Amino acid sequence: MTTTTSSSAATEHLTISPKVLYFGTPVVLLSTENDDASANLAPISSAWALGHVVVLGLGRDGQSADNLASRPEMVINFPAAHQWEAVERLAPLTGRHPVPVQKRDRFRHEPAKFEAAGLHPQPSQHVRPPRVADCPLQLEARAAHVRADAGGDFLIVEAHVLAVHADASIVVPGTNHVDPKSWNPLIYNFRHYFGLGDQLGHSFRSETPTV
Repeated sequence: MTTTTSSSAATEHLTISPKVLYFGTPVVLLSTENDDASANLAPISSAWALGHVVVLGLGRDGQSADNLASRPEMVINFPAAHQWEAVERLAPLTGRHPVPVQKRDRFRHEPAKFEAAGLHPQPSQHVRPPRVADCPLQLEARAAHVRADAGGDFLIVEAHVLAVHADASIVVPGTNHVDPKSWNPLIYNFRHYFGLGDQLGHSFRSETPTV
């Protein structure tokens, strides 16, 4: 007699209340323009794309949110996995002065973000904020909608991408495709940094199938 055990019966699920839901999203370094035309650079852990629109989640009290409210241009820079330490150098810094009350226990004001992170600005072609020259993938963009999230604690930014710049080493030669075997984005996974693992397969819609 054969006994069949369902996979659900063998799995125990716990009901938990995690403080954050960063369940594995790409890290973005967002460059925006300050009032004095200098650049602000901030790490963003909530970003996703739909077609040529990128949706960002920002803290309402950050310098990036303040900048985008009046100057909608930006560059969405994607660091590679090995650049996580540069991202972490930016993490405790804020471009806001004075530092918002709720941040004063863990953040400090730093106007020179590029220098603090050990990164280098690069002129953009379509927007005023600079690109991050060190990042293999850069999206010049302009905010179309900036609004409060459902809970009122964050801002949701919908940005139209104007131009995509990719390091030649991550582009399939002779095409406009990013090579998924060469591109290893930095992933923020429940406040820990990860890269990608080995490829498991590819979508039936992929134009760059690999094994």
